Formats: sequence, structure tokens, C-alpha cells
Amino acid sequence: PQGIPLRGLKEVTLKKDEIEALKLHDIDNLQQIDAAKKMNVSQPTFARILDSAYKKIAKGLIKGHAIRIES
Repeated sequence: PQGIPLRGLKEVTLKKDEIEALKLHDIDNLQQIDAAKKMNVSQPTFARILDSAYKKIAKGLIKGHAIRIES
């Protein structure tokens, strides 16, 4: 949120695999089965990773939390 110091915000943290899943699905436009193969996981696992990422992003946006990307 604008004007609020980062240290004063709660955070949600996106893991590396969640960022990769978002990239493959939403930027590279891969279907889940193809994206799952690239990540060497099953399609259901890929779907869970992607769902987790979407929920974290939504929580950050709706509740005004900082979104941290795991390094």
C-alpha cells in the first residue's frame, strides 16, 4: 500500500516454485500438463502450486500485505 513503510506491513511470501508455475502458466501460456512436465511434477501437484500462488497474491492485494518473492 502506498505511503506505508514495508516494515509496517504483514507479508505473504511466494516460493520459487510458485513463481515458476505462474510464469509457465500465465506468461508462457502453457497448459498445466505441459507446465507440470517442465517443472518435473505431476499435473495435480502443479495445480496445487499454482492455486497456492494465486491465493497468496489475492491475499496480498485484498488485505494490503506486502508480497515477497523468495530468493
